[in-house]
Amino acid sequence: MSVNDAIAEAGAKAAGKRPYFLNEEVETVLAITMAAVQELAVARQRIDTLERLLEGKGVLSRSEIETFSPDPSAAVERALANQEYIARVLRIVQQRGEAASQPDDVASEDVGNEIGARA
Repeated sequence: MSVNDAIAEAGAKAAGKRPYFLNEEVETVLAITMAAVQELAVARQRIDTLERLLEGKGVLSRSEIETFSPDPSAAVERALANQEYIARVLRIVQQRGEAASQPDDVASEDVGNEIGARA
């Protein structure tokens, strides 16, 4: 998978326009913040698990983890993972841009207007 494929996949959207219950800009910032919070919470749990298992089995200490420096290959993998992460966090901004550039796209229709039209 290429970097562009991974980023495009991370930003894929469901059909229909996102409904907003608050101010659109406020919800955008909230969505970005919550995506970052969710990613961080999962990462912290996994890191804690790994550190406890490794230290408990005497494989390495947490101080060794703190002083680790990745080799060039690992650094490239980390850079790709960071780009995918950023794409997921900023997904809503990407989708808003896509919807604005494709106003006739059925997948970008305003769900709120659609519901109001049926009432």
